[in-house]
Amino acid sequence: MQIKNRLLNFKDKIIYQNDEWFKFSIDAVLLANFVTIRLKDKVIFDLATGNAPIAMLLTYRTNAKIIGVELQKEIYDLAVKSVKENNFDNQIELLNMDIVNIKGNLRAESADVIVCNPPFFKTKEMKIMNNVDIKTIARHEVKINLDKLIENASYLLKNKAIFAMVHKPDRLCEIISIMKKYKIEPKKIQFVYSNKNNNSNILLIEGIKNGNPSVKVLPPLYIYNDDGSYTTIVSKMFEE
Repeated sequence: MQIKNRLLNFKDKIIYQNDEWFKFSIDAVLLANFVTIRLKDKVIFDLATGNAPIAMLLTYRTNAKIIGVELQKEIYDLAVKSVKENNFDNQIELLNMDIVNIKGNLRAESADVIVCNPPFFKTKEMKIMNNVDIKTIARHEVKINLDKLIENASYLLKNKAIFAMVHKPDRLCEIISIMKKYKIEPKKIQFVYSNKNNNSNILLIEGIKNGNPSVKVLPPLYIYNDDGSYTTIVSKMFEE
């Protein structure tokens, strides 16, 4: 069912979602706050933009052109609706296309920054492969895997451009290996925890195309206090 929600605490901004598929999560908010945005950046790509929460949140951090790429037409249509109603269409451009088709369809070395909240899970189980729907494609590597994603991101990145992604900590070694394969040097890593009693369940990682080897591991980020309320740092992300 299509629903209309507020975009975080921005009183005059909304986001269209479908609660039968998925609604945007804390992952999008964390990545939009984590990625480095420089004054000189002119073009930002948001790969696997979904219904465009990251793209819309980034408008509050930059005046750069933001291009969202989304494969699934149904999700893309929700993004278009939100962007238009929020009057972001002068800054955000949305493309209904497959990331694996970026080469040959979009100009190489055209991105100053790329952000991505991709499918997290590999598709080894036949029950997943035999039940491909909108939610499955968003969460599992049915249409694109990590290697192809980062290969196409690297194609778009200018020299010294920034690539930032949210993913799962258990795939960190694989992520670093593939980033290096496509000349994206990891520069900043942060592990995110639900609270101080749990293992990390979210990974934030940022790299630079053709960057020098040198990585910084940021302090852990906790989402919830012991009483279930948001921590101060996360609460600030939700402020208008």
